[in-house]
Amino acid sequence: MATLFTSESVCAGHPDKVCDAISDAIVDACLEIDSKARVAVETLVKGMRETAVIILAGEVTLDGEAPDYESIARNTAAKIGYNNHSIGMDATSSEFCQVAVHITTQSANIAKGVDGASLDDVGAGDQGMMFGYACTETEVGGQLHGRYFPLSAALAQRICRRLDMIVASGEIDWIRPDGKSQVTVEYDAEGNPTHVHTVVVAVQHDDALKDRFDGDIDAEQKLIFETIKSQVVEHAIPPHWLPADYRLVVNGTGRFADPGGPYADAGITGRKIVVDTYGGMARHGGGAFSGKDPTKVDRSATYYTRWAAKHVVAAELASRCEIQVAYVIGVAQPVSLRVETFGTGIISDSELTERVAKVFDFRPAAITRDLKLHRPLYSATAAGGHFGRPPTEEGHFEWEQLDEKRLQALCL
Repeated sequence: MATLFTSESVCAGHPDKVCDAISDAIVDACLEIDSKARVAVETLVKGMRETAVIILAGEVTLDGEAPDYESIARNTAAKIGYNNHSIGMDATSSEFCQVAVHITTQSANIAKGVDGASLDDVGAGDQGMMFGYACTETEVGGQLHGRYFPLSAALAQRICRRLDMIVASGEIDWIRPDGKSQVTVEYDAEGNPTHVHTVVVAVQHDDALKDRFDGDIDAEQKLIFETIKSQVVEHAIPPHWLPADYRLVVNGTGRFADPGGPYADAGITGRKIVVDTYGGMARHGGGAFSGKDPTKVDRSATYYTRWAAKHVVAAELASRCEIQVAYVIGVAQPVSLRVETFGTGIISDSELTERVAKVFDFRPAAITRDLKLHRPLYSATAAGGHFGRPPTEEGHFEWEQLDEKRLQALCL
């Protein structure tokens, strides 16, 4: 019997993602000044009739002069597209957007747990458990090859990244920054993905778009539907996954007109953790990523477990792999490490756990060393997903890079 699975993604202009982007821009700015900076910054945005507010709160400790937090917040939101009060927020205007900064220094009790000279001295920045996941769903066909990622999540991400590109380029002038996608994939009796069943897209648009049709809402909605279908969905999803009779829903409640974004919904850092990871296909430890420097294992160890799981699947030791690691604050060695392959492994999960433990060093300082995480590379992760994306020449998404020596070592 066929089954369905659905994943969601959101655009860079979604209010929660605006907050993630601001928080990660602050992380990058601090790491530019001091590669050992300690950063934990949360952002809240809310648009209102008269003005919008951006609130920054958290802790930063660095060797050097602190960056201009207000300018970072304004520039980041404006770059996403929020430069007009009528669409939801004008981050460029001190009249229409206020920024409040409440940032202190890192707790001394936390600092003493993550400061150290050796791999065994640098402990985890907090307690908790983290998960990494990989699978072979994207390895059918050419366009997504090498992602080792859940198909529904990969396609939902591609739709939102396509919308982000349209906003950035201005090629469709009535599309606004705020938007979401949802993709449902159908699976056969063996659990293999066969095709896309349903696509849902919500996209904010220019309130004046209806005026191009003399106020005819039906004509406006037809244009939006056909544009999203041809220029977004069928542009983003490889054709072999998209049957002629797939179902498409665009703006399910009707119009999604200005003002949207932070005016329609308040945004907060760290509220899109499933969007950031595997679209619900794998478990999640609960910790958010954005706004955190790499000593926070919520972020760095989740990247590392993804890296390890991807190697397991790429080495053809399993077609699905989930890795859990857990820590105590201030302690370098993990409390536990567990590999699960859901019955797809060619060796036992216990033996695979032993191999992973030998090939990958899960101590926090080893993680930041292996993935080169003490660099300003986090803004690129703030929207579009942290995983399942090709590594770049600039060093982004290092945890997606396969290491041939580690692949071989896992198979010995």
